[in-house]
Amino acid sequence: MVRLTKIYTKTGDEGFTALGDNSRVSKTEPRIEAYADVDEANSAIGVAVSLAHGEFSEEILGLLARIQNDLFDIGADLATPGTGGLRVSSEWVTDLEVAIDKYNESLPSLDSFIIPGGSGLAAGLHLARTVVRRAERAVWLALEAGIDVSAVCAVYLNRLSDLLFVLARVANVPHGGDVNWVPAESRNA
Repeated sequence: MVRLTKIYTKTGDEGFTALGDNSRVSKTEPRIEAYADVDEANSAIGVAVSLAHGEFSEEILGLLARIQNDLFDIGADLATPGTGGLRVSSEWVTDLEVAIDKYNESLPSLDSFIIPGGSGLAAGLHLARTVVRRAERAVWLALEAGIDVSAVCAVYLNRLSDLLFVLARVANVPHGGDVNWVPAESRNA
């Protein structure tokens, strides 16, 4: 049996961390924020997936599993200076667009803003969607700060948040459909 080394290294105790090329940067550098937010998004999708069994087809579960692996690749690209996006490609964005169109096709047209909720699965997907949006903003911030990360990562995250919105709507179909926003003037009438 192989014995693992200790999980803690103490190398980050002074507020710095190592990148994929072993250079050290502040834990508050925009690159770190970006891949940390991608990691959080991946975890949020994992929570949603744990609620999805019996609610979603194996096809959708497979899609979400692939996306979780994609997010690890995005994190690896973001964590490695000078890669210019070794792993992430624009074809991944196209794949997400195909999935969005496929699953959106059977949904009714929107006539209201949607409240993040409904079934537990839909709520989990909406939460993952908002974390993905934050990760996208973090990648754009890193790009604006002149850090050498791939813009394709940000575009992928933008499309992923759209897909998660659509899948949340799909998850609510067997539970009565979307939860529509009711503006204050309508609630107080």
